[in-house]
Amino acid sequence: MAEIIEEKSLRNKDYVFRDRAHAGELLARKLGPYVEPGSIVLAIPSGGVPVGKIIANELGLPLDLIIVRKLPVHFNTEAGFGSMSWDGEVMLNERLVKHLQLSKEEISSAIEEVKHELERRIERFRGKRPFPELKGMTVIIVDDGLASGYTMLAAISSIKKRSCARIMVAIPRASKNAIELVSPYVDEIFCLNVRETAIFAVADAYQEWHDLTEQEVLELLKK
Repeated sequence: MAEIIEEKSLRNKDYVFRDRAHAGELLARKLGPYVEPGSIVLAIPSGGVPVGKIIANELGLPLDLIIVRKLPVHFNTEAGFGSMSWDGEVMLNERLVKHLQLSKEEISSAIEEVKHELERRIERFRGKRPFPELKGMTVIIVDDGLASGYTMLAAISSIKKRSCARIMVAIPRASKNAIELVSPYVDEIFCLNVRETAIFAVADAYQEWHDLTEQEVLELLKK
């Protein structure tokens, strides 16, 4: 079970960060005493990239990407019933799958669709660059927030196969349910703004918020 490191003064509050860069600065300060040389930051595009870039810069760590996508519900593509990572790891929200009465065919169709989208994003963001060697390393997985937690679970499952020594999750904001879902699988979770209420949106942590385009992500990575 993970150790949870939070900023208790921010619990259940909204609009506590100016933007993702500001959240990254605050997270880097929180992470600093816990991070050893030889660690690596893996950011989840798109929203995790500006947060992860600041953390990597502030702590003098390499930055790379771990590409993960939610499995969309066919009648509401903003919602997801699970997630899939770049290397084929699939995590299903079994309770939601049962509630929605999704058939095996519907699940398989969504997985196939997301697989093609992941391949496209890998080509766009990584090109031919190989995934980093993680054996024996401390890995810090970064996103701009956790709502259900299933996207992060797919990323963690992918990382665990690579024999890293330690896994940390660093997110500016998360629902308490998502933290409880993820915590059995990692060593530490750093979350500045834990939200316990039933109504939850990652965007509500930020005074300035927009969905990053792929071009914005590429420009951040080039800087």
